[in-house]
Amino acid sequence: MTARFQSIAPAVRLADQVADALAAEVRSGRLSEGDRLPTETALAEQFGVSRTVVREAVSRLKSLGLLDSRQGSGVYVRAAGVEPLRFEMPHVASREAVIQMVELRRALEAEVAALAAERRTDEDVQRIGDAIAALHAAVEAGGNGADEDVRFHRAIAEAARNPFLIGTLQYLRQFLHGATRVTRANEARRADFAREVAQEHARIVEAIEAGDPLRAREAAKSHMDNAIRRIELADPVFWQQEGEQLARPLVEGWPVGG
Repeated sequence: MTARFQSIAPAVRLADQVADALAAEVRSGRLSEGDRLPTETALAEQFGVSRTVVREAVSRLKSLGLLDSRQGSGVYVRAAGVEPLRFEMPHVASREAVIQMVELRRALEAEVAALAAERRTDEDVQRIGDAIAALHAAVEAGGNGADEDVRFHRAIAEAARNPFLIGTLQYLRQFLHGATRVTRANEARRADFAREVAQEHARIVEAIEAGDPLRAREAAKSHMDNAIRRIELADPVFWQQEGEQLARPLVEGWPVGG
């Protein structure tokens, strides 16, 4: 391996910068399958970071399938293959990024709701009803209901009976839950927002109970459209304080290994 890396500036998490630099070498072919990486100490010196940072960066690339450790030998570039789904979100602690995550939810949740309406059982309807009741109780007790909101949508996903959709939602759980915390905190600040959300949830539940997939899909899509609108109408002070703080774990929680 002949690549020589430049020291990096701490504008973004150091481990992320190191990981991105190494990944670029692999994807460009400058680091080929079977190439051995320099030692942890050598990489730390080249990047101008600590060995702990290098270790974290290498761990991230292992989780993405780009690198592999060989006992007593070192770290090597793995054979090229299909990369797992991954998200680069350096600017996620922002209004725009939360909106983008809600857009992703819209694509998934609309189809999940439609399938749930087609496939739900009486037991599913009961679980969804219990989840929405728990959400209402949390809000009445003074909370924003973020955790209960996630469980409500999870109950709908389970009623869809599609393990691939459920697996995708589980993979994205960290990001989707983080975005939900932001939207719920914003909605809890205004009574009209809170009423809208309760009405939108009720329409989704009614459509699923009625076994109407078209209405369920539209109700779920409309719910996400309105969540975006409510974010766009949020008080700027919210983003300067609570909103930014709630969104920050989406960045700090990286990497996502699957």
